[in-house]
Amino acid sequence: MGVRNVKLAPQIHNGRPLTGIHYFDSLRSVASSKSYESKPIKKILCANRGEIAIRVFRACTELDIASVAIFSKEDRISAHRFAADESYQVGTSGCTPVGAYLDQKDIVRVCKENDIDAVHPGYGFLSESAPFARACEREGITFIGPSSQLIDDLGCKTAGRDLANKAKVPVIPGSDGPVETADAAKHFAKEVGYPVILKAAMGGGGRGMRIVNSEKEMEEAFKRCRSEAESFFGDGTVFVEKFLLKPRHIEVQIFGDRTGNVIHLFERDCSIQRRHQKVIELAPASTLPTELRQSIIDDAVRLARVARYTNAGTFEFLVDSTTGKHYFIEVNPRVQVEHTCTEEVTGVDIVQTQIKIASGQTLEEQGLVQDKIKCQGTSIQCRITTEDPTKGFQPDTGTLRVYRSPGGMGVRLDGGSITLGSQVSPHYDSLLVKAIVKGNTIDIARTKMKRALKEFRIRGVTTNIPFLTNVLNHPKFIQGSLHTRFIDETPELFTTTPPKNRATGVMEYLADIAVNGRSIQGTDLKASSIIPQIPKLDTKGKEDKNKESLRQVFLKRGPNAFASAVRAHDG
Repeated sequence: MGVRNVKLAPQIHNGRPLTGIHYFDSLRSVASSKSYESKPIKKILCANRGEIAIRVFRACTELDIASVAIFSKEDRISAHRFAADESYQVGTSGCTPVGAYLDQKDIVRVCKENDIDAVHPGYGFLSESAPFARACEREGITFIGPSSQLIDDLGCKTAGRDLANKAKVPVIPGSDGPVETADAAKHFAKEVGYPVILKAAMGGGGRGMRIVNSEKEMEEAFKRCRSEAESFFGDGTVFVEKFLLKPRHIEVQIFGDRTGNVIHLFERDCSIQRRHQKVIELAPASTLPTELRQSIIDDAVRLARVARYTNAGTFEFLVDSTTGKHYFIEVNPRVQVEHTCTEEVTGVDIVQTQIKIASGQTLEEQGLVQDKIKCQGTSIQCRITTEDPTKGFQPDTGTLRVYRSPGGMGVRLDGGSITLGSQVSPHYDSLLVKAIVKGNTIDIARTKMKRALKEFRIRGVTTNIPFLTNVLNHPKFIQGSLHTRFIDETPELFTTTPPKNRATGVMEYLADIAVNGRSIQGTDLKASSIIPQIPKLDTKGKEDKNKESLRQVFLKRGPNAFASAVRAHDG
């Protein structure tokens, strides 16, 4: 394997760098005139933690590439640290637990000092950071993902809208650019009608969004949205869109290589969400009309070609449940949490494909030709989190006192620290393990997931498993009547029965009595002592030690005597 490196000079127009759609035009001309040189990838660092880091290390092992983990001080006993060939602590003095994984300079230092030639960012943290990708490029380190310039432009939602307009892909009615004041947002809302949604231009992961239902809510919502955008993304730029009340969230998995080839791996339905964060994902989208499905996929491919997209990316759309029209919303230039669903139905290893593209291989060289890629069966992913749905999904922390995982045909688990005694940290995301199932039909997959959730035994922390089971059993889920407001509008999902936890309770009770005695007041009964008795061996009837053995008879007196001795033996 090799890596094709090309440094693109900043594109200048009238003394200013080109951005947005102008950049995409310049990129095509640069890409068509450049040849790419290759160098082998021998060692990959995953700039992440938990399950996605372990996922990357497994791909490296299968490709015979050395793997490197990084960890914060708080993560020094986490599973991902020990899953790699090498591991190094990152984060300068005084760094927060999250800040350690955002310390670009320290991560690049680790790469340079340990002959690491490629970085996989995973998802979250630095995965959509153009400055980090640019820092890697400057040091000759391959960033496994799109170029820093593509990340820069696609990470800005307003530039993404420009791209969609150029590609003639429909977008939700929105402001022409950033809105600087609440009054400007009010003016737009009067034109299109409430509700509207305020979005941080550089936002993601459900943050930097505020739904506004009336004019009186705008002032406070605008203030909070801008503040959150500055806090999480370092950029307070905000724009406004018409808000669709009950849309479906459909996304298309895209791959592009540096020769301009683009393929899709079909679509996923991510409509089951809370606070704009996905909970359950399906591939492919059930009950989606064939014509609409093909139209969404075609638009995603066209967008990727216009942008000359490279590596893995997810092109996201909303489908208006009342009109059936679809609208492009954004591009996620990285691997998704739910990439597993697509892997199960297509048989394509998405992480390995990312690495191979970054190393210079074309899609065709990997055998990834669109006509040969088939979608077989249905896959469902449930995110098992340490949250209490009955308390507003409040995160829980603690020690895993019991952990038993499901298994069997068609069940896959991607997790991080999920062994007995593992600590669930308060510092990071509450995702514990991803449960993925595959079945020939949506009904088979749903039944298999219900069985898998039932087989889980997790004690020591609260999980959302009862809530997920309620979702899978709900008639609307079974019918495929999904939309992004489903959880908010279905309060019965939060009526759950706490696990009985009988076996663990009995064991803890017996252990307490054995150590501390009975706790009943008024008695001094203690646990009875059991003194082991060594059994006595009955040596009566033992043969005389001086008596010849059969072997000795054979050696001393020959076979005839041996035969006579065998016949006369009483054993």
